Amino acid sequence: MFIELFFQYLVAGVTYGTIYALVGIGFNIIYNTTGIINFAQGEFVMLGGMTAVTLHGFVPLPGAILGAVFIIMVVGALIEMTFIRWLVKPTVLRMIIITIGISILIREAALFLWGEGVRSLPYFSGNEITSLAIGGVRVSPQVLWSLGICIVIVVLLKIFFRFTMLGREMRACASNRDAAALCGIPTKNMVTLSFVLSAGIGALGGCVVSPITYTQYNIGTGLAIKGFTVAILGGLGNSTAAVAAGFLLGILESFSIWIMPAAYKDAIAVSILLVILFVRPSGLFGNRETFGLKEF
Repeated sequence: MFIELFFQYLVAGVTYGTIYALVGIGFNIIYNTTGIINFAQGEFVMLGGMTAVTLHGFVPLPGAILGAVFIIMVVGALIEMTFIRWLVKPTVLRMIIITIGISILIREAALFLWGEGVRSLPYFSGNEITSLAIGGVRVSPQVLWSLGICIVIVVLLKIFFRFTMLGREMRACASNRDAAALCGIPTKNMVTLSFVLSAGIGALGGCVVSPITYTQYNIGTGLAIKGFTVAILGGLGNSTAAVAAGFLLGILESFSIWIMPAAYKDAIAVSILLVILFVRPSGLFGNRETFGLKEF
């Protein structure tokens, strides 16, 4: 019984860790290209799930997911062009305030559009009753979907940043934006592209975990805090490490229920963030300048 319970908590931790990892990757993509900490990243996850649920009322599930990812990518581009592009060397504090303001605007818009109701997509395969038996533990097929998609995203990002022209231009922009501009690279477009990629990854993450964790207009703030914790824990700018940090945070949260009430679960992320900021600000995996240069 103890072993089965242990692995059940482990599976739950990996499930939550997947979404934290995807939010952390989104933080790193924007940070590496712009130096901006985008605290609206959690809202992209919420918008992806909510938009997909709405579209699923009119089109099949694959079309709803693809449509939601595309729409949120456009939203990401519009946010960058409206609120970010016109700024000239803004301070870190100013950018934090702007992205928090964007997060509030998105959340209130979502409340207006969808109300306070909790929504979810259907399982990609099977349902909440059918599950796989792995080592005596019942695992939902959706958990395997979320884990597999997270791995695919990391691999595709590696390929994109290492072997494509756009990826190399983004790496150059991350290394030295002024030098990249002198070489003819449209740096402003690279910043927009970083928001597009970040929004798309967040939206896909929101779709994947929606059948398991459900989605609501106000989940973005909590996800932003945990995604930022993951980004710091892995070393800000290191997206591969953010995946490992996401799983670590998810597992710690899951097992924390054994020793404290579930209501305190969210305090784990804040506690870890404070400890890392005090003890090792560069994160567990060291200080990587950019994942474009060091990791991808």
